[in-house]
Amino acid sequence: MKAARLVIGARRSPLSRAQAEWAGDRLRERWPGLPVAYRFLSTAGDRDRVTPLPAIGAKGLFTEELERALRDGRIDVAVHSLKDLPAESPHGVTLAAVPEREDPRDVLVVRDVRGGGGRRGGLDVLGRLPAESCVGTSSLRRAAQLRAHRSDIAPAPIRGNVGTRLRKLDEGGFDALVLAAAGLRRLGLWPPGTSVLDEGWLPAPGQGALGLQCRAGDDGVLDRVGALDDPAARAEVTAERALLAALEGGCRVPIAARARRAGEDLRLEAAVYDVAGGRPLEAIGRGLAANAERLGRELAARLLDAGAGALVARARRSTPFA
Repeated sequence: MKAARLVIGARRSPLSRAQAEWAGDRLRERWPGLPVAYRFLSTAGDRDRVTPLPAIGAKGLFTEELERALRDGRIDVAVHSLKDLPAESPHGVTLAAVPEREDPRDVLVVRDVRGGGGRRGGLDVLGRLPAESCVGTSSLRRAAQLRAHRSDIAPAPIRGNVGTRLRKLDEGGFDALVLAAAGLRRLGLWPPGTSVLDEGWLPAPGQGALGLQCRAGDDGVLDRVGALDDPAARAEVTAERALLAALEGGCRVPIAARARRAGEDLRLEAAVYDVAGGRPLEAIGRGLAANAERLGRELAARLLDAGAGALVARARRSTPFA
């Protein structure tokens, strides 16, 4: 019997298209002869390209339209950057697969390539930026991290896809940018002046991972898409997202987390940052990969006991990037 066509949906940005096509290629490798088509949609976050994302504040800015298209049958699979997905799955939709994770780290891209890149670490490069340097980011979490490391530089909001942001950097609108390594790698980009922000700098929960959503109960599609699920990536993001949910986080709250699976063991490192510039709260937990969700909740509880609730409340009351 000829396989039914599978329609993959994603946002219209170059990165989202590349991610959707990557998923389609992996599905065709796993299921030779599978007909795959694509449908690219505009989301609320795409239509407002000016307002800083933390100022918009709504959940599902980049996901609701795709989830609606899933439910009404216009697409069969929605491909998301997992960090864009709210921690709670909406009714009628399920996270069918988390494929092998791309590099989850952030990078610093500086305009003056003499001042960065090469073999020097991103935090070393950040420490050498001139005072009052303007560093572009769309993330309140990254802005808070920048302030925690360098109180004398100026995080500034920037919107647009990866190419647009790099163009704005080249044109002199910013001295540096903080971007996701995964986005650059998936687009085949690694500009001069790029340095990885590694030890001492945590990414967003779920960063570097893709989330492939399908309709709940659509067993044929779920079986096919589920074949792309990677157990290590699934355990890592499950712990990170459980922590985020327990802290009631979102784009208005500067929370960072990274889990690493090694065999049956899972290590979760997390931090909640102070938008007022105080010291962040940090914690590390360890457990079994099979208990990833419990590990995330337990580490969140430790952070709340240490005062994270006050930092979360302060972030929600703040004016982003003020």
